[in-house]
Amino acid sequence: MKTDKKNRVVDFIAPVSAIAAILIIWYLCSEKEVVPRYMLPTPGDVLKAFAVNFPVLLNQSVVTLQEAVYGLLIGIVIAFIMAVLMDRFNFVYKAFYPLLVISQTIPTIAIAPLLVLWMGFGMAPKITLVVITTFFPITIGLLDGYRNIDPDAVNLLRSMGAGRMKIFRYVKFPSAVEPFFSSLKVSASYSVVGAVVSEWLGGFEGLGVYMTRVRKAYAFDKMFAVIIFISLVSLILMLIVSIIEKVSTPWKKKTDKLSK
Repeated sequence: MKTDKKNRVVDFIAPVSAIAAILIIWYLCSEKEVVPRYMLPTPGDVLKAFAVNFPVLLNQSVVTLQEAVYGLLIGIVIAFIMAVLMDRFNFVYKAFYPLLVISQTIPTIAIAPLLVLWMGFGMAPKITLVVITTFFPITIGLLDGYRNIDPDAVNLLRSMGAGRMKIFRYVKFPSAVEPFFSSLKVSASYSVVGAVVSEWLGGFEGLGVYMTRVRKAYAFDKMFAVIIFISLVSLILMLIVSIIEKVSTPWKKKTDKLSK
C-alpha cells in the first residue's frame, strides 16, 4: 500500500515539476528579453489573454470541433472497413498497405490547399483532411488486433464448427478492442490538429481562422492562448476516449487488479 501511495505521489510530482520548470524558463526568457517580449509574452500575459478571449475561443471551437468529430467518425468507419478487408483478403492487404503508408508521408499542409480548391471554403475540405490524418492509426491498430490472435482459440472454434463470422465476433474483434482505443486516442488528438491546419488555408470560422487573424495582428499573447486552448481541447477528446474505453472494457480493469 505504501509503495502504491509513493508511486502515485511520484506520478503527480514528476509532470508538475516538469511543467513548472518550463514555465520558469519561459518567464525568464521573456522577462530578460532573450526573445523580444512582444514576440514571447510572459505566461501571465498569455493567461490574461486566455481569460479575456475565452468566450471567443469557445465560440470558434464549435466549428473546429464539428470538423474534428465528423472527420474522426468517418475515419473510424473507413478504418474498420479497410482493416476487415485487409485481414480477410491478402491481395487487398498487399495492394493497399503500401498506399496507406505513402498517404501518411504527404504533408497535410500540402494537401489542404488542393482540398480547398476542389471542395470550396466550407466544412467539406476540413473534414476530408481530418479523415486523411485520423484513419491510418486506427486502421493499423485494428489490423494488428485482428492478426495478433491466439491461434489455439481459432482452432478451438473451428473444431466446434464456427465459421468466419463467429471467429471474427468471438476472437478477432475482442482482441482488437485495446489496440483500437490506443490508436483512437492518437487519432483524436490528430483530428483537432488536422482541422486547425485546414482552417489556416481557407475558411470563415474556427480556431485556425482565429489563429491566422491574431498572427497577422502580431497579437502573440492571443496566439499562445489559442495554442493552449487547442491543446486542452485535444486532451479533453483523449480523456473522453479513455472514459469510453473503461466503460467498454470492464475486463481490463479486473485484469490490471489481478496483475498487481
